[in-house]
Amino acid sequence: MYRYDTIDREMLADRAAEFRSQVGRRLAGDLSEDQFKPLRLMNGLYLQLHAYMLRIAIPYGSMNPIQLRKLAWIARTYDRGYGHFTTRTNLQFHWIKLRDAPDILDELASVDMHAIQTSGNCIRNVTADPYAGATAEEVDDPRVWAEAIRQWSTFHPEFSFLPRKFKIAVTAAPKDRTAARVHDIGLVLKRARDGALGFEVIVGGGMGRTPHIGPTIREFLPVNRLMSYLEAILRVYNRHGRRDNIYKARIKILVAALGVEEFTRQVEAEWLKMDAQAEGGVDLPDTELARIRGAFAPTGFESLPLQSEPLELEKAANPAFARFVRNNLKPHKKPGYGIVEISLKAVGETPGDATADQMDVVADLAERYGQGDIRVTHEQNLVLPHVKLDDVPAVWAGLREAGLATPNINLVSDIIACPGLDYCALANARAIPVAQNIAEKFRDEERAELIGELKIKISGCINACGHHHVGHIGILGVDKKGEEFYQLTLGGSGAEDAALGTILGPALPYDRVADAVDTLVDVYLRERTDGERFLDTFRRTGVAPFKEAVYADAH
Repeated sequence: MYRYDTIDREMLADRAAEFRSQVGRRLAGDLSEDQFKPLRLMNGLYLQLHAYMLRIAIPYGSMNPIQLRKLAWIARTYDRGYGHFTTRTNLQFHWIKLRDAPDILDELASVDMHAIQTSGNCIRNVTADPYAGATAEEVDDPRVWAEAIRQWSTFHPEFSFLPRKFKIAVTAAPKDRTAARVHDIGLVLKRARDGALGFEVIVGGGMGRTPHIGPTIREFLPVNRLMSYLEAILRVYNRHGRRDNIYKARIKILVAALGVEEFTRQVEAEWLKMDAQAEGGVDLPDTELARIRGAFAPTGFESLPLQSEPLELEKAANPAFARFVRNNLKPHKKPGYGIVEISLKAVGETPGDATADQMDVVADLAERYGQGDIRVTHEQNLVLPHVKLDDVPAVWAGLREAGLATPNINLVSDIIACPGLDYCALANARAIPVAQNIAEKFRDEERAELIGELKIKISGCINACGHHHVGHIGILGVDKKGEEFYQLTLGGSGAEDAALGTILGPALPYDRVADAVDTLVDVYLRERTDGERFLDTFRRTGVAPFKEAVYADAH
């Protein structure tokens, strides 16, 4: 993974010292809350329902054991012993005291971490495929480009005060594990027939109040022109993006208002103008690209047989381990290795939460068995991307002891959920207990495997932090005269076949949601043909059989 250099570390130290001064002035009463708000947001500090929340950046979801142990230490020392992993691959601490925030930033800086650009109208944490560098599907390592974008965009003066927050995702595999098409910019690495490497550039995706699937504005951008093209996009956005209406300020609104053809024309014109004015030098020099790429060069792999006798013996002897292998172990590009995905969705727990003790266990396992590499997924799970197949039984045993061996990746209880009304001042309804109720309904692991891939995503308000618009089953909390109701959508996808869900019907009360999901699953099992996922069946049958069953049951 990328290691911070002297410039990176000086930047973090300066920012932490600056914020310490700002916090001191706020605590002394020299700054009002209104004056302090933009300063704290620039450092990832939010004021939520019960306390301050600190959002920590995990660029492209990549950490080492030292960093994860530091997060565990912060959880014990300054929070309530746990943290919450988010759909932006960040980590949130929800019980922070203002006076402690500068000390936490110093601690983060000591392990090359920070909270910069996790809030505010700037380019947020850049995300990438959590299987990067491990999957045989990819045409290049997307982390290289995500790191280049991080360095280019951090404190970029032209893009520090955009009309609204801005999110970029980079993927390099046919299977999209980043939800690229619902980002402000999605970048898909591809190879041309002649072997040249380039990006499909997607602009104007997003969720929230007005969800959009992003259109492609360039089918193939040579990789050596990435930075200047991104700059052209952001210049057009800065020029025309709405600053008078927060609900119409995202780039998705601009792309829709101008139309894809006109927006593309303006970006291309801006890009050509930059070249004509000799401003195209923002593109990444080959020497700098080589420096960054060197940080991600594969190391430590051994020549191993394709099959693992210890793994096969344990599978034959232990049904629980066999189920974990079926659902949580993914193919690796190197023979004899596997990608282990760690579910943070144990039945009864909060989706995305990990205790300090659990973080320490994952750090230890990564250090001993996983080449010191840990990833966070946008689906709020963790990944050990490089594990010898021979070591998978030992990894599973360590995870099981820590309560982290739930074998449900991509199954019905692997639910995305935002913190909702339990924490967030913007939420209309709770999300966590809804997720817990649904997971309990599908506690039977055999039934969950029978159901197969089913992505449930829950948001506590229209801001859609739980990605409900692109859930196979999406659940949105709404307020009806002070009571919590939930609107269900079906048929969404955040993957390479991205689609927005179709509203099922009138919103349901809190105590009907889990039963309604159970009914939806029953309809799917009745209607599906061999090999069909829930999403496939819905796309074939449409909403009618699902709607009829849920609302007949409701009455």
